[in-house]
Formats: sequence, C-alpha cells, structure tokens
Amino acid sequence: QVQLVESGGGLVQAGGSLRLSCAASGRTFSRNAMGWFRQAPGKEREFVAAIKWSGGNTYYANSVKGRFTISRDNAKNTVYLQMNSLNSEDTAVYYCAARSVYSGSYYYIGGYDYWGQGTQVTVSS
Repeated sequence: QVQLVESGGGLVQAGGSLRLSCAASGRTFSRNAMGWFRQAPGKEREFVAAIKWSGGNTYYANSVKGRFTISRDNAKNTVYLQMNSLNSEDTAVYYCAARSVYSGSYYYIGGYDYWGQGTQVTVSS
C-alpha cells in the first residue's frame, strides 16, 4: 500500500507564503509523476502543479504560474509546493497525488492512482 502524507498547510495573510510537503511511503512503486490539486468549498478539485519524476519537468495551472513552484527530493520520496504571493482565491484543501504510469496530460485528475488526505490552506485578506 502506498501512503501520501501532506503537511505544511495553515493560515496565512494575503501576500504571504507557505510550503507544502508530501511524503510518500509504503510499498515501492514506479512513479511517473506527482502533482498537487486543490479543492475550494463548493468547487471541483482542480489541477495546481505536477512534476515528472524522471527528468523533473514541471507543469502549472495558469492561475498559479509564476507564484507557485513544485519540486522533488528523490532521496526523501518527497514533493514540495512552494506557494508565494498567496491570495484569497488560493484558499482550499490541497491534495498530493501520484501516478505510476504515463496516463496522458499531467493536468488530468483521473490519471493519478494515489492520493493524500489533504491539507487546508487558508489565506486571509
């Protein structure tokens, strides 16, 4: 079984920063990519960012491009999401996800096999 555990969420003022972490543990699994998604109250879960595990190519939603940075530490089996210049529209539960094989667009939520439990990010104005 694979577990993804997020941490680093919290309450921050608009314009501030947070760094989310997602540690993968459990059985060894091949990893094509890991990503971050978010879900605000009353809205569907949406893509935020993804990183190809081999090679490190990164992909971002237009709404976070230039403000968020996804990175990984292969040795620690951990992916990070550095979030800067946060605003109220970034308030959501943030979920870490992993996919074991290439399954199309990195933006496609259905392509991910494993999910974390989510961490709340609240941006106050």
